[in-house]
Amino acid sequence: MQRRESKGTTMKSFNSIILKFPKIDEGLRNCKAIFQEFDEDSNGSIDHSELKNCFRKLEILFEEEEINDLFQACDINEDMEIAFTEFIVLLCLVYLLKDDSSTLQKKWRLGMPKLEPTFETLVDTFVFLDENKDGHVSREEMFRAIDESGERSSGRIALKRFEEMDWDKNGMVNFKEFLFAFTLWVGIDENEDDDDDNNDKA
Repeated sequence: MQRRESKGTTMKSFNSIILKFPKIDEGLRNCKAIFQEFDEDSNGSIDHSELKNCFRKLEILFEEEEINDLFQACDINEDMEIAFTEFIVLLCLVYLLKDDSSTLQKKWRLGMPKLEPTFETLVDTFVFLDENKDGHVSREEMFRAIDESGERSSGRIALKRFEEMDWDKNGMVNFKEFLFAFTLWVGIDENEDDDDDNNDKA
C-alpha cells in the first residue's frame, strides 16, 4: 500500500469522494456477478476451495500460502467463509498485488477489466485520507479531511465515519478496515438480492 501511496492521489476533497459514490456503487455491484459465479454451491459465501477455483479460472497464479494469507486476511469474522463484502475487499487486495507483477496485471485485465477503475478510486480515496502516507488513517486525519468539506456538523460526521472504519478500535484504520467500511458507505448490502426476490414473490 505504501508503494502505491508514493504515487499520490487525484482526490482534492472529501466532497470529491462523495461525488464518486454512485460510480463506486455501480462498480462494486459488478462484483456481485463475479461472486455468484464463484460461489459454486450458491450458499452465499465462498469457501477456501471455491477461492482456489476462482483464481484458477481467472488464470491468476498464487502459491498455496498466498491464498491462505488472502483468505485469512479477508475472513474478518473468522467463519472460514468469504461473504460478499469480504470478497470485494479480497479482489481489491489482489488488484494492489498486481502492481508487483506485470504477468498478474495482464491476467487481471483479461479477467476483470471493468473493476479496475473502481478499485483505483478506492485506493485513491485511502491515499487522500492518509496524509502522512504511513499506511494508516488516524482519527486526526479523518477529522481534517471532513472538516475541509465545510459541513457544520463535520466533527460529528468525522467521528462517526472513523468509528465505522476502526473495526479493532485501536485508533488507526488500515486499508482493509477502510474497504469494509466503504462498502457500507455506498450502500452495498450482501442480502439485497434476497430482499428483491422476496419482493418479487409478494
